[in-house]
Amino acid sequence: MDPGDPTGDPATGERHCTGQDPLLLLQALQTLWSTRERQQLQEEAWRGFAALDDPLAGLLDMLESCRGRRGEGPSLEAWISRQLQCWLQAQPCPSPAQHSLRLKQLQARAIRVLTESPPSLVAPLTSIFQLQHADRSCLLVHVHRLHQEGRFREAVMLGTTLKLQPELDVEKMSVPLLLQDKVALMERYVAGFPDLQRRLLALMDSWCQPGFDIKDVALCPNAAMWQRLAALRHLCHKRFVEKSLSQENWADHVQGLVGQNPWLQEQLSQLLVSHGDPVTAARCAMGLSLPEERLPAAVAVELRQLSLQGRAAEADSRLEVKDVKDRYYQLPIPRENIHLLASWEDLTRYEGALLQPHQVVGVDLEWTPVFVAGGRPRPSLLQVAVEGHVFLLDVLALSQPPTGQGAQAFSRLVAQLLSDPSITKLGYGMVGDLQKLGASCPALAHVEKQILGGVDLLLVHRQMRVANMPTSGTDRAKGLRGLSLLVQQVLGTALDKTQQLSNWDRRPLCEEQLIYAAADACCLLDVHQALCREPARFHLSEDLAGSRRPRHTERPGAQKPPGLQKASASAAPRQVPVAAVAEGAAPQVPARAFRVVCDNMLQGLARSLRCLGVDARMLGNGDDHRRAAEVARQEGRIILTSGQPFHKLRAQVGAGRCLSVDCSLKAQQQAKAVLKHFNVRVTHADIFSRCQACNCDQYLKVSRDMMKQLMWLSGHQEGPRSSGDKATQSQEVQEPGPAPEAAPGGCTYDRPCRWLQAADLRAETPDMLTNGTRLQLAGVPVGVLRTPGLRHFYCCTRCGKVFWDGSHLDRVATHFRDVLESAPSPCEPSPAPSPASSPF
Repeated sequence: MDPGDPTGDPATGERHCTGQDPLLLLQALQTLWSTRERQQLQEEAWRGFAALDDPLAGLLDMLESCRGRRGEGPSLEAWISRQLQCWLQAQPCPSPAQHSLRLKQLQARAIRVLTESPPSLVAPLTSIFQLQHADRSCLLVHVHRLHQEGRFREAVMLGTTLKLQPELDVEKMSVPLLLQDKVALMERYVAGFPDLQRRLLALMDSWCQPGFDIKDVALCPNAAMWQRLAALRHLCHKRFVEKSLSQENWADHVQGLVGQNPWLQEQLSQLLVSHGDPVTAARCAMGLSLPEERLPAAVAVELRQLSLQGRAAEADSRLEVKDVKDRYYQLPIPRENIHLLASWEDLTRYEGALLQPHQVVGVDLEWTPVFVAGGRPRPSLLQVAVEGHVFLLDVLALSQPPTGQGAQAFSRLVAQLLSDPSITKLGYGMVGDLQKLGASCPALAHVEKQILGGVDLLLVHRQMRVANMPTSGTDRAKGLRGLSLLVQQVLGTALDKTQQLSNWDRRPLCEEQLIYAAADACCLLDVHQALCREPARFHLSEDLAGSRRPRHTERPGAQKPPGLQKASASAAPRQVPVAAVAEGAAPQVPARAFRVVCDNMLQGLARSLRCLGVDARMLGNGDDHRRAAEVARQEGRIILTSGQPFHKLRAQVGAGRCLSVDCSLKAQQQAKAVLKHFNVRVTHADIFSRCQACNCDQYLKVSRDMMKQLMWLSGHQEGPRSSGDKATQSQEVQEPGPAPEAAPGGCTYDRPCRWLQAADLRAETPDMLTNGTRLQLAGVPVGVLRTPGLRHFYCCTRCGKVFWDGSHLDRVATHFRDVLESAPSPCEPSPAPSPASSPF
């Protein structure tokens, strides 16, 4: 039976079903889906597809019945769609005619389904229903709808899959994603469309003209509106889900975001109802000046009743805070030992206590969060905790006027405190705090580079998480992060962050803010003391000074500020191993024998591992997480993932075959953690032994003269100036010359791969290999061909990317020097090219 031509009335679209009910098939698959019996699930799905009168219409029936579901629903939808795609490809019967009435009806339904579907459904539905040949006006309407709903990424991905780029406004599609740093997605969007590429470059270039200010909200009113809506959603999540924001602070921020904008008022009303019952929504709407006509009727009635009760909502809010207070970290000092310093006289009075040598102090900074485009947070309060006391330095009061006595005394005291190596300064993300302080106080610009004797507990916390240490209290820390999570793991009770997002520019500060600010700094002392008392319990070294240097001094070769050279030996960061290589440790694995598949949220990690010779596959942006389990089982790979998918994937591949990676780390740090966890041996010869773009390990070597000839023949460079030169170069294309020699006094990196032969190129298209791979010659700048000492290039035989020797290899070797087994001498040849041509 033709799957696109079932029995029924094509005029009405009604089908006379005699086979299996699609919804019954869906119910059976949902049952097997929960048992994770993938082989049985696939067999049942294929049997069900064969029993359907119309598999295409049956798929749409199943997808339409699942619309609006969350959780595992979308994953099962995508899996069924991909399975039907494979099943149809295996059937001998032809696909429905492109312009048949039945196919048009199915395409219209498929487009409606895509409106409420995840991106993972785009590719299979496009293939099954031939959407690339559907009515383009309907497709464009769907793309515009996604864009209007703020689903910019989905709109661009669908437009790219359906090749709709020429009919879409490239500026409209690109600006929201460029502002979100989604440059790679836009590169794929304009790939193959030279006119769109020129227009995109012109747009980005216009942002670089003198006097242009991207912070001008009037330039992007729609983007600013969606940014405010995203901020409202974030604040509602903080208030109703995490319960980490008080009613007063929540209302303060929401009022500033919504103002009198009717559309935002309506969106806020919907958010309030979605997060609770009408009574809760009414309590939160109090004081926001929301017009009653924009509130649901039930909420408006409750709001009027609450208004008659005076300040009942405020009393309830305070009662709620009082009830949960005992669950959080308690300030260990009396209230009278919290000192607010707002003048130069206050600084002079307590200067001795703040600058006492050989003490340990906790340093923190508070600022009012900014939720609107172009805003920059301004430091408001600097907290310094010492043994038994906390000093709150009012940055706003002390820094005005900038040249006044208070500003000078404040800058002098802070600089003296940070530069005294005998005083141990504790912080959490200390460099970021000090950068904000320096941006606000010109006299303290770049003060983060002058800190001596600093211990950043953020780095210590990352070492604890990389080590995967089983700290007590972790199970109860669900939803916590940052400093609050560290306090929970070390001290057993979390840090109350209710006042974190409060208005710190308001004066006077309320009592709750003063207590919170003092606890934020004081807890650093307690955490540090606990870590020093039992370092082995937290898998740390006995000397926490190994974590004292801030991140900006970790870069090799960085210029050290005056006075740092003497302290550098004791301040050097000490790496904590991911897994102790001791009794029962995993056997050592060569890098090129180590095979992994990375989830689509870890694409940077995959490229870093490829850089070190690891066979690393990565999922695409539209792939479902469960695809990683399929690849792992079929190809014997280890899964690298993060977050919620970890537990589901680990259950499908067994113990030891799935690792959860910390997404707060940078890609290079993640790579080091993975290599140490699995005891992978990496040598200097492994660097760039694989193509970072496509994971291929096969290169061809091309001489510089041949590269010139290939670029000329493909139109990327001007031709030779004389017939003799042309003949010489043509002769070189036919037969490669000898391997280039090393320049005197220098060294080259020579990968042991064969030279490009004339037989490797197609005669009619000289820039294409015989296997169909086109060399990416457009990525080779003409100036590189004139680089002194550069004798040859390398090209990947799978993707055609061109590489040449550069400084990137030395940088990579330096970044990963602590995981490399051995480093070669300065002139020892390396077997791989340095991909100076690629923006990895």
